[in-house]
Amino acid sequence: MKLHNTITDIPGIQVGHAQDMEAITGCTVILCPEGAVGGVDQRGGAPGTREVDALHPLHLVKEVHAIVLSGGSAFGLDSASGVVRYLEEQGVGFNVQVARVPIVPAAILFDLGIGRADIRPDAEMGYQACLNASSQPPAQGNFGAGAGATVGKILGMGQAMKAGIGTASMEIGGGVLVGALVAVNAFGDVISPKTNEIIAGARSAALGPMHIGAPGYFANTLDIMQSLIGRTALGFSSRGNTVIGVVATNAKLNKEEINKVAQMAHDGLARTIRPAHTMVDGDTIFGLATGKRKADVNIVGAFAAEVFAQAVLNAVYAAKPVAGIPAAAEIVDKTERA
Repeated sequence: MKLHNTITDIPGIQVGHAQDMEAITGCTVILCPEGAVGGVDQRGGAPGTREVDALHPLHLVKEVHAIVLSGGSAFGLDSASGVVRYLEEQGVGFNVQVARVPIVPAAILFDLGIGRADIRPDAEMGYQACLNASSQPPAQGNFGAGAGATVGKILGMGQAMKAGIGTASMEIGGGVLVGALVAVNAFGDVISPKTNEIIAGARSAALGPMHIGAPGYFANTLDIMQSLIGRTALGFSSRGNTVIGVVATNAKLNKEEINKVAQMAHDGLARTIRPAHTMVDGDTIFGLATGKRKADVNIVGAFAAEVFAQAVLNAVYAAKPVAGIPAAAEIVDKTERA
């Protein structure tokens, strides 16, 4: 089986984007119409979610039929309603005898500070994302939930950088596949694990667009946080963040195990984003297991972190400048990309 380094390499997983680039926002749906065992691990202090409690162990529902990642802050949760409608029309859902109820957990990121704040992903956009969904490699960068994603916002949007949505996958032995899809909208900087250097993040006010990539171009969020300016800025940086994503596998895992995989995938987030899991981020990772191959949960979880880290980097590398906000594609040599 030829892999395309995308989450849709997992059989049964489809991805669709919809976006409004005037408003610079959008949503992404990950469809698993045949059902997949679902899990979630939420670590940021400012989440916005829907139906995540159902994914925890000790709860009745084991399978989900879609995951929605959306911009628009809490308003964007409405996009999941369109996905529910689409799946119901397809006869997909949890059988409650009198109807089939699609199980569609969702998470949102805050992108109201870019583009138009009065236009957000809604049910119609969620429905359109379903119509656009396929098993083909999904677009990366400024698409779907990544349309308005930015990083490095401790000094405000004027010194932030564009990020987006990215995906990756790998085969980990015995035909077991692991894939990830992530919308990168972090408060902190994005780091290359290979070099430990910033590839996108808060920019120094002293160096403008003419100095893209020059020494001192990045302000370094951790350094700023140690300063009086940083401590003051934190009070004004509580909006506009959150990394949301999905790890999927064709492994046969139960509900407890796929929750563990989602938990371990956060290691990949922490390797590539500094700082991660702050009180001003709502970092949330969903897990999906389609149950086709026997596998050890420890191995799946270990490589989920690796794949998630690569998806974060791909999201940043694929992003394009928008609304005057520069992107890493302008400053990172393509030969550095894994």
